[in-house]
Amino acid sequence: MIIVGERISVIAKRVREALIKRDPEPLKELAIQQVQAGAHYVDLSIGPAEDDGEELMDWGVKVIQSVVQAPICLDTTNPKAMRAGLKAHNNTWGMPLINSASGEQERLNTMMPLAGEFGAEIIALTLNERGIPAMAEDRCVIAAEIMGKALECGVPMENIWFDPLILPVAYQQDKCKESIRAIKMFQELNDPPMKTIVGLTNICQGAPKELKPLIIRTFLTLLMYEGLYAAIADPNDKELMAVIKTTDVLMEKKLYAHSYLEM
Repeated sequence: MIIVGERISVIAKRVREALIKRDPEPLKELAIQQVQAGAHYVDLSIGPAEDDGEELMDWGVKVIQSVVQAPICLDTTNPKAMRAGLKAHNNTWGMPLINSASGEQERLNTMMPLAGEFGAEIIALTLNERGIPAMAEDRCVIAAEIMGKALECGVPMENIWFDPLILPVAYQQDKCKESIRAIKMFQELNDPPMKTIVGLTNICQGAPKELKPLIIRTFLTLLMYEGLYAAIADPNDKELMAVIKTTDVLMEKKLYAHSYLEM
């Protein structure tokens, strides 16, 4: 399974201060740690960054790719900052991943054309102006609309990663199964199957600290059983990475060997 390393986020105090001060060292350290732990992409989340988004994203992309040979998941709601990140990105190690478009027309009409212009992959959130649908079937309706816009913009279906949007079990327990159903149903919208991704830690928001790891790992196994392609997660969580490897072995996606956890 594909892992997008989540740790370089403006939400984290250390990262936020590094972004403000343009201190490259924390970003470099976190990027190296995550790639060494098994991340396939490094997420760079700068938030809206309304004042200096373009310069900030350009700087952040170049800092990260100066120390790791990995593509970056560009995470911002600022279209100008997104464009700057796409321009700065070194595609030698893979295409960038836009995080994200959605069924909301303003966001769809700004982010999807960028994916077409730069040949980038793109995460598509299955919500619209009315919010996140309760049922998986309604999320598939939004997904189909997004696919239509992608065709208009010249974005291949294999470049779209659908996100059903995970809701916390502590507050909306009845929606957990719908997210799992959506992962399966998204894949049936196209041949070859559509790619899928989740922001994994959303499932445990509001739960006690001691329960969070168990909730995350169990939920991930259920999603992987239904064919989940990727997760935005912490690759430095060794127990989580062990669960991923074990699930892949049990589902015959990886060959069993006594040393499979070390591979």
